[in-house]
Amino acid sequence: MKIIIGSKNPAKNQAVKNAFHGGNFEFISMDIPSGVNEQPFSDEETINGAINRAVNALKQGEGEIGIGLEGGVQETSHGLLLCNWGALASNDFDPLIAGGARLLLPEEIAQRLRAGEELGPVMDDYAKMKNVRKHEGAIGIFTDGVINRVKMFTHIMNLLVGQYDYKKRMNEQSE
Repeated sequence: MKIIIGSKNPAKNQAVKNAFHGGNFEFISMDIPSGVNEQPFSDEETINGAINRAVNALKQGEGEIGIGLEGGVQETSHGLLLCNWGALASNDFDPLIAGGARLLLPEEIAQRLRAGEELGPVMDDYAKMKNVRKHEGAIGIFTDGVINRVKMFTHIMNLLVGQYDYKKRMNEQSE
């Protein structure tokens, strides 16, 4: 089965590979635009980015499954939360979506995001590291490595693959 991943980010790619096991899978990663702001600022925008990546990965990569994973933030009465969403597109049904871990970002990070900066570069500056988004991610920094970006996106991918397997089984039983 040919699975097209709508990102070349190594953390996202590893998460997809972690979720698909026990089969004959070919993974192709493509740089697919999200079609939303560089810094998605709501669940809705982050979901739309994930769906756009998944649907366009499926079309452009000519695979059986397209995957989109997107990180964003969501404003709440408690402050700015990190949010993460994924989408799985196939030719058999509408895109599936699943969300992941949330945590409250420190106010000094939130202020910079509200001022228009993107989380990736802000985290590089804050953690005094390079390419945080390709490795541990903000989630890894703020959980002291207990959860990293691969684990977080693997959780989302497991939710997506589980939904996919269920829908496939239901479709086969109804035929």
